[in-house]
Amino acid sequence: MTNIAIYPGTFDPLTLGHLDLIERSAEIFDQLILGIAADSPKDAMFSLEERMQMAHDVVADMGNVRIESFSCLLVQFAQAKKASLLVRGLRAYSDFEYEFQLALTNRKMAPEIETLFMMPKEIHSYVSSSTVRQIVRFGGDASQFVPEPVQAFLERKAQELGSARKD
Repeated sequence: MTNIAIYPGTFDPLTLGHLDLIERSAEIFDQLILGIAADSPKDAMFSLEERMQMAHDVVADMGNVRIESFSCLLVQFAQAKKASLLVRGLRAYSDFEYEFQLALTNRKMAPEIETLFMMPKEIHSYVSSSTVRQIVRFGGDASQFVPEPVQAFLERKAQELGSARKD
């Protein structure tokens, strides 16, 4: 039996903290699906297509990691993919209450699907996609917070934002 896990998120953009959890999860599970939510918060910086491409570029060398988008309930996506486990990242205690509520709701809807909480390495525990977006929006350098393939997307977005500010 194949052990399939899903690591869901918007990944707008994918950070080093995300990459840490992807790499560690890929070592634990036979197959890891990076589930990219099609519906992103309204302050999204990248389109679904851009987020999918970033993820593909980052995990290109990881043979047991697949990138897929979803636009349904996470448990519905997991059931469709025959996944038995959801990987959720916890950066700080403040994440726990929200993630705990989601995990209990998911368990109520699909008791056969477990949730595994993982913490990124301490060096990445303060990094969030929203922080990276804020840095880029104000012309800062976010390269120390994202994998190298993502940096090219951030540079292009910074150029777009810079020219939009000049107009």
